[in-house]
Amino acid sequence: MSDTLSYQNYIDNAFVGSDSLIDVFNPANAELLARVPEASNDQVERAIAAARKAQKGWAAKPAIERAGYLRQIAAKVRGDAERLARIITREQGKVPALALVEVNFTADYLDYMAEWARRLEGEVLSSDRVNEHIFLLRKPLGVVAGILPWNFPFFLIARKMAPALLTGNTIVIKPSEETPINCFEFAKLVAQTDLPPGVFNVVGGTGAGAGSALTSHAGIDLISFTGSVGTGARIMAAAAPNITKLNLELGGKAPAIVLADADIDLAVNAIKASRVINTGQVCNCAERVYVERKVADQFIDKIATAMAATRYGDPMAEADLDMGPLINQAGLDKVAQMVRTAQSQGAQVITGGNVADKGKGFHYQPTILAGCSADMEIMRKEIFGPVLPIQIVDDLDEAIALSNDSEYGLTSSIYTRSLASALKASREIDFGETYVNRENFEAMQGFHAGTRKSGIGGADGKHGLYEFTHTHVVYIQE
Repeated sequence: MSDTLSYQNYIDNAFVGSDSLIDVFNPANAELLARVPEASNDQVERAIAAARKAQKGWAAKPAIERAGYLRQIAAKVRGDAERLARIITREQGKVPALALVEVNFTADYLDYMAEWARRLEGEVLSSDRVNEHIFLLRKPLGVVAGILPWNFPFFLIARKMAPALLTGNTIVIKPSEETPINCFEFAKLVAQTDLPPGVFNVVGGTGAGAGSALTSHAGIDLISFTGSVGTGARIMAAAAPNITKLNLELGGKAPAIVLADADIDLAVNAIKASRVINTGQVCNCAERVYVERKVADQFIDKIATAMAATRYGDPMAEADLDMGPLINQAGLDKVAQMVRTAQSQGAQVITGGNVADKGKGFHYQPTILAGCSADMEIMRKEIFGPVLPIQIVDDLDEAIALSNDSEYGLTSSIYTRSLASALKASREIDFGETYVNRENFEAMQGFHAGTRKSGIGGADGKHGLYEFTHTHVVYIQE
């Protein structure tokens, strides 16, 4: 990819150029990678019109036939996995091993959702009347707008597209302007299948441009968005006049609770893995630690040693790295500012704490902050970088109370040898997910959803699939 690449929107099974282009850079070295289209309002209109025109015919196909197209696309992705992973590494900064996991997981996810074709279920309900039958049917919503983030940009295509298409919807995808290349490459693979025109469309652009045109459009029946709380709130406002259904996965501030009876080495390894994955730029990363006082010194010493040993840099220039750069200058500045603020409020840097000298890219040192307290910004706001703040607690009750004292409610974790403590935490922690003695990483057959400002609705598994449907109750009197 030494030469700058160019891409086009994918509308109604055709590649369509745009007069306005967006530059895409490699965050590891600031190299220009590609120029991608900023779709015009007219092109967004065309994409929505194409999706709406195709939707009824698509929904009329048996689900097993729709599933066959998903399997075709999965095979294309799997056959091009190595090249796609390199693209993701270049444009997003993800280390190659994780990029390849993302690509293969995407193919698996498409196949997994295809398996639901014979499992889509309605219900038969008892009636109060004689000789009446009540049927609850599940039907597609219509046209879905899928607004993608930049942190797992390839997988999120499938997370939105696969359940939408399987349930009979059509879709218009808008990738993040930070990482759109992989999505346009995905569109090229789709174009090699015989998926009917208009079922899958991709429009490039910014949130204020193509994103706003999509989310405020009366022709959209569901907006599925993954990203920040602020952007989610703006999407809600844009969708409100049309009362458009929303599926929002927003921010996280995941607490990790380490009790005195925990396997400390296991906790250290899992929490570090849950912090440096994708350079800490994951909504379900471990974002804050509450460690019981009896083992606090031991845990802090070990986690600091582990974080200091983290290998990081340009993932295309150095082998066997644990993490790459942050996504852009704004992301780097935010992390640096949050660490400085934490220090001014009394937190102590145990390791790291500075912008890394790694050339032109956006690199930050893996950082441990001890001496943190609940009133600090670093314990309350999402960091989205390789920084782990630690607060000492006296018992599990205090840890649970501090965990729940948050505007977020996506993921959480606890490390303990006590089944009673694990069950108590599972009952009382008000989060969508709790991981016990393992890293924070969800399964495709689960349900990835949060409480409070972490979002509306959820994804994955049966419950995520049905987010893309509405119910239709039919009363039949004999």
